[in-house]
Amino acid sequence: MTKLSHVRVKHKGQVTIPQQLRKELGIEEGTILEITAENMQITLKPLPPLEPREPVSEDEQKKLLDELDALRLRCR
Repeated sequence: MTKLSHVRVKHKGQVTIPQQLRKELGIEEGTILEITAENMQITLKPLPPLEPREPVSEDEQKKLLDELDALRLRCR
């Protein structure tokens, strides 16, 4: 496990992951990270890139967009 120095939380809750660690873990711009918190510890885990899938119908697309909108409202 690579342990580096400290990072500062910016006013919008943003932190910068040090370059050495990003490189080691293959984290690039656009990488999606899963975040969990347990016992006063935050863990970030890079998720694998999304795989292409079969196209969805308009009804399925609308359902997915509605679910996304509901999630956005809950996260505000």
